[in-house]
Amino acid sequence: MLKEMTSEAVRFDVSNHVATITLNRPDKMNALNRAMRKELQDAFVEVKYNPDIWIAIITGEGRAFCSGKDLLEKLPDEDGTVMSNDELYMFQRHVYKPFIAAINGPCLAQGAGLALGSDIRIMSEVATFGWPQVRRGISSVSGPTMFACEVPLPVAMKYLLRGIPMTPKEALELHVVHEVVAPEALLETANRWASEIMQAAPVAVQGIKEAAVRAQGLALDERIRMARGVANKVLQSNDSKEGILAFKEKRPPQWTGR
Repeated sequence: MLKEMTSEAVRFDVSNHVATITLNRPDKMNALNRAMRKELQDAFVEVKYNPDIWIAIITGEGRAFCSGKDLLEKLPDEDGTVMSNDELYMFQRHVYKPFIAAINGPCLAQGAGLALGSDIRIMSEVATFGWPQVRRGISSVSGPTMFACEVPLPVAMKYLLRGIPMTPKEALELHVVHEVVAPEALLETANRWASEIMQAAPVAVQGIKEAAVRAQGLALDERIRMARGVANKVLQSNDSKEGILAFKEKRPPQWTGR
């Protein structure tokens, strides 16, 4: 299992069960090119399947979180080994471990999609958040399918049709982000959220996320049956047994994530 990965476009490291994924093309405002997609794919797969990773933080190097797709890249013929941006969104959403986006600067287009694929979003006071594609004669996937499903449709249209970004204040008021902090406090705040989540049992946290994600679009009876199946699976875990025993013995639980 990976503990650290440093490559052309993404840095990946794991410490105390938290994976930090850093988009690392600062000279290109962390625009997504094929190399970054491949390395993000590798990082997301590692987060999903490594039992020692409980939470992932995704952020950007330099002054941007991610400016979106690299529009100037000349792509080779695809061979099916690298996920598209759309496939990355879908894969990230079905990793049932919490993702925290630490939005350090402009978070635009496909970058905004990666942020919206995260469960907790912390935004720097100097960051912006939006979908400028229409100003370049381009449509969007994450804007109309993710952003427009998180806020009222008329509010989404206010930003998407004009291609103008949200300020941190607007993003916070719309509940698109959970907290806005000074730039120097961004990663500290993201790690605080991670630490608070890790007070709970990792298996139970993953169960909550799985049930919430899979419930989207289902009828109530289907949601309940599905969530009961997930909850019953969690009850069989070592973490569940430890949580009940620790409660009985009046001591802090010792989670293993299994």
